[in-house]
Amino acid sequence: MSRWTSAIIAAVVGLGALFGLASVPARAQDPSLVLDRIKASSKLKFPVMVAEEPGYIKDPRTGEWSGFFVDWGRDIAGLLGVQIEYYETTWGNLAADFQASKVDLAVALNPNPRRGLVIDYVSGSIVEGIWALVARPGFAPKTWREMDKKEVRVAVQKGGTMQVIAEAVIPNSTIVVVPTRDQAVLELQSGKVDAIIVADQDAALLHSKGVGKAVVPAPVLRNPATIGIRREAGNEGFSNFLSNWMSQQNSLGLACSRITRYMLDRGIDMKVVPQSGKYC
Repeated sequence: MSRWTSAIIAAVVGLGALFGLASVPARAQDPSLVLDRIKASSKLKFPVMVAEEPGYIKDPRTGEWSGFFVDWGRDIAGLLGVQIEYYETTWGNLAADFQASKVDLAVALNPNPRRGLVIDYVSGSIVEGIWALVARPGFAPKTWREMDKKEVRVAVQKGGTMQVIAEAVIPNSTIVVVPTRDQAVLELQSGKVDAIIVADQDAALLHSKGVGKAVVPAPVLRNPATIGIRREAGNEGFSNFLSNWMSQQNSLGLACSRITRYMLDRGIDMKVVPQSGKYC
């Protein structure tokens, strides 16, 4: 065999090996890795927020957690056949908690592109809510535009969607950023701010306690509650499971009716925010 023939054969074999390897698809990541890990650990790491009634309520005597957001976590843990493990945190710390593997999922999140850089949002929503104000007496703006001036003082929680709304929709107002909702309430009660931005169920709660009046300026700003999970390989099965759970909760009105019952049992009427999809 000539030197040229040998070289041609070697080249053909080399190319065949190269393209042969390229044509073999890489082994797909098991989509159930995260589901299997949670089941194997027998626990679902679930974040809870201090001073965030009525979604999260901690009994100061027993340390036990309740609230409709907590109920959602229990539902999910029950379907997975695992125990729920609570981790106390804040909305502002949630992204870091996911990155540190301190939580497996979080419910009642709002779509947030910045947070979406580090966590995966499950498609769909559990229930549709709105954003509202709890305002001091005599302050009842009909539109957000009316509030967009320096003399209007608004308190928002750091790192939450409330801060996003204030900075984007009423940037010319005086925005007071506080760490917790309790601190925002203190700012309102002390007369340091005219209103605080909160979710609809929180507005109804604070309205019922006489903290301020629930006000819904136009246009109505939607607040879809979804689920976030840690971004990691093999979470597709977990995401699919949660997407199906959310779809059932939303389409059958299960989440809405649970919130309405929960509020009414505590003397809180969601009628003060009738535009909310949580009122049914």
